[in-house]
Order: sequence, then C-alpha cells, then structure tokens
Amino acid sequence: MEKLFDINEKGYSVRCKLFYDKDIHSIDKVVIATHGFGGFKDNKSVEKFAERIDTKYKGFGVITFDWPCHGQDARKKLLISECQTYLQLVIDYAREHLKAQALYNYSVSFGGFNTLKYIEDHGNPFDRIALRSTSVKLYDIMSSTISEDDHKKLSKGKEVLAGRDRKMKISKEFLESLKTIDDEIAAFDYIDYAESILMIHGTLDDSVPIENAKEFSEKNIIELVEVEKADHRFSDPKRMDFAIQKIIDFFAPHNN
Repeated sequence: MEKLFDINEKGYSVRCKLFYDKDIHSIDKVVIATHGFGGFKDNKSVEKFAERIDTKYKGFGVITFDWPCHGQDARKKLLISECQTYLQLVIDYAREHLKAQALYNYSVSFGGFNTLKYIEDHGNPFDRIALRSTSVKLYDIMSSTISEDDHKKLSKGKEVLAGRDRKMKISKEFLESLKTIDDEIAAFDYIDYAESILMIHGTLDDSVPIENAKEFSEKNIIELVEVEKADHRFSDPKRMDFAIQKIIDFFAPHNN
C-alpha cells in the first residue's frame, strides 16, 4: 500500500510517500529512506526495498520524501540547514503520528551525507542505519561537477544551477557550507554508533570514490560491504537486489 502526504510545519511543506502492508495502524517500525542529490522520493529502488521488507517482516512502514529543491518540493535554493529541518520533521512524524517503536534509516549518497550531519548535531535517533554510496567529502565531489564558468560566477557572488532532472540554485555559501560539514563529519567520532551502521559501496562508483568510504569506515570501525562492479546508482538489478537484501537482513527486528 502507498500513501502520499505532506508534512506542513514551521512554514515548510515536506512531500512524503509512505509504503506499508495493508493496515497503516499496524506499523510499529519505520524506515526513513532518503534519496541522493538530484533524485526524488518516487524512485524504484525504495519501492522495491519497501515491498521486500514488508513481505519479510510484519509492522514495517517506509517513509521517503523529497529533499528541498528536489522532486515536487517547492523550494528553489538548496540549503543544508533546510535539509536538516526536513529530516527532523520526518523523524518527528514517524514518532508522533505513526507511533514508531523502532526507527531505521536507509540513505543513499547525498541522503547519507545529511544523515551523518544530523547525527553529528543531534546524536543518533535510529536503531539501525544503512548508508549506500554515501557522500563523504561532498565538497570535493560537488566542486568537481561544476564548470569553470560557473565557478567564476560563484566567486563573484552569483548563483548557478545544479542538478539533473530538476535544476536548483546553489551559491558560493552553499559550497563553503559543504566544506565545513565535510570537516565536521571527518572529525566527529561515530564509533559509539558503529554497531548500528552498515555501509554499502560499489567498487566502480564514479561519483563517490570507494576510497572515501573505506577511509571513513576504517576510522569509525563501521562495517563496509564492497560490491564488486557496482556503480554509484547500483544500476545493475542483481547488485541492487544484493544491496537491498543486505539492508533488510541488517534491519531484522531480532538484531536490535
């Protein structure tokens, strides 16, 4: 079953989708699934994940949502502070409206970056976290995708457009905020949460080098599953199926 809804709080409207098995009132475990940069909530990988976890375990609901400036979101200028607000609003909804007794996080790329930032600021509210193709050192990654002309515009205080299917405005201040957060994430000690975190990364990731994931996981003693020949999006269905199964097994209720 699927339900589209908006969380309208604090002047924001977060566009959400909830997957659940038959009875919404039977949900007692919620997975918050976040997409990557340029993505959107209506993606097949989350739908497939939700179908499979609902089939295997009772009581799971999966919430996915559009980050600011993504999908059907109304905002035009991307700010990490607003991404953090959206994540908080979805966490609050899961706890207060769905009465979640257990809370999980499945994040991809830019979504993983925002999850790590949230933990650094607020601690870890999740029983289990799965990070696929997670963006660490996001400043370097974003900066390398911006053209020389756009870098010149940014240096003059102008905004430029970034993104794939939908373009969004980013500024010099946005890029500088990424650099600051990268440094904060690198310095933060995630070891206390290591047993509740699983990282999955493709060896052929051409957007986020697997070396970044290795460095981060080794520093924080976090399990890293390297998937041979998987690219950033896990576009090979067999490799995506493998990743989804790993995450579902990691989220097994008896593991918590």
